[in-house]
Order: sequence, then structure tokens, then C-alpha cells
Amino acid sequence: MPNLVVLRREMVAVGKLLEMNGLIVAAEGNMSVRLGGHSFLVTPAGRSKGGLKVQDLLEVDSQGRCPVGRPTSEWPLHREIYSLRSGIAAICHAHPPWATAFATAGRDLDGNLLTETAQMLPRVPLARRSLPGTGELARSIQPHIANHDAVLLANHGVVTVGNTLQGAYELLQTVERLAQVTLLSEMAAGTCGLDQGMLQQLVNQGRR
Repeated sequence: MPNLVVLRREMVAVGKLLEMNGLIVAAEGNMSVRLGGHSFLVTPAGRSKGGLKVQDLLEVDSQGRCPVGRPTSEWPLHREIYSLRSGIAAICHAHPPWATAFATAGRDLDGNLLTETAQMLPRVPLARRSLPGTGELARSIQPHIANHDAVLLANHGVVTVGNTLQGAYELLQTVERLAQVTLLSEMAAGTCGLDQGMLQQLVNQGRR
């Protein structure tokens, strides 16, 4: 089992980063990490993630049962992702404004626009609009999360996964930057993505 003290400190630190960098406000967002077996560490419901302390974080089982406190209402979403992605260890959900604007407009994101994202994040798909905190939202990501580490939630926000919580957070940052550059590019002169020749070169470099 991972070191619980270290994981609690990491979750508190990432919560501060999410708020400090404008990816969440007030009580928005939630995070979780896999502890091993059927146990998970999650953020509590209705709390500012930027002000969390290590003792505020909750341990839940796969059904969301928690001895004390009230875990995030988005636990069904997290549980669904863990069930579909046995290899991932952490989930980060937030409402970054640029990416959420695309989710609200009903658009996915094309990572081929940037050389930095063409390989690691070729597409950020859009899940259908669903009510937050419900099984419907959890089911909405089923067609996407198996093959994508980041998914836009229509009219809601973004969810990312990773081998660590820091990794999931950094991927969320990347999605937000991609959304920002995409919109600014369209405002400036229309998008101008990478041609197929350059895309193939990037793929070949990744195989070396």
C-alpha cells in the first residue's frame, strides 16, 4: 500500500495548486487516489480544496462507504473510472475556465494543434451532458475513458487520470493550456494544426 501520510500531503498540495492557478473556485473540484485493494483516499464534499488539511481527507471503500465525514458527491464518477482503468492510481476533476468553455460549447479538443500535445493528448473527447454527482455522469464517460486520460464533461468541467495525483493534475493543466491556445488561435487567424507529415515524425520519434 502507498504511504498514506505522503498521499495525504500530496492531495493537500494539489488542492492548493488547483485553487491558486484558477482551475477551481470555492468548493469546486474533487480528487482521489487508490490506496490498494478496495480502499481510496478522497476529498470531502462541500469544502474548498485550497484550504484542506491532511486530517480533512477521507478514506472510502469501493461503495463510497466512509466511517466519518461525507466524501465528494462525485464519488460515483471516480469509482466508475477506477473500475474501467485498473492501471491508474489517481483522478483529478476540476472546472478550468478555458477547457470548461469548450465543454459548455459542446466541443472536444484537438491535441494535434500543438507539437507538445500531439502525442500525449491527441484528442480530449466530450462526454454527454449529465447531472453532476449521479450514476448518469459516471456512465457518460464510459465510451471515452478507456482510451483517453482526459475527458471533457459537457457543461461541467474536466476529469483527468494518472499514475500519481501530481501527474493527473499536470495533465489537467495541459488540457487547460490546449483549450486556451485553441481559442486564441481561432480568434487570431483560425486554427492551423500540424500536417500529417509532421505528425508522423512525432510518432516516429516516440518509438525510438
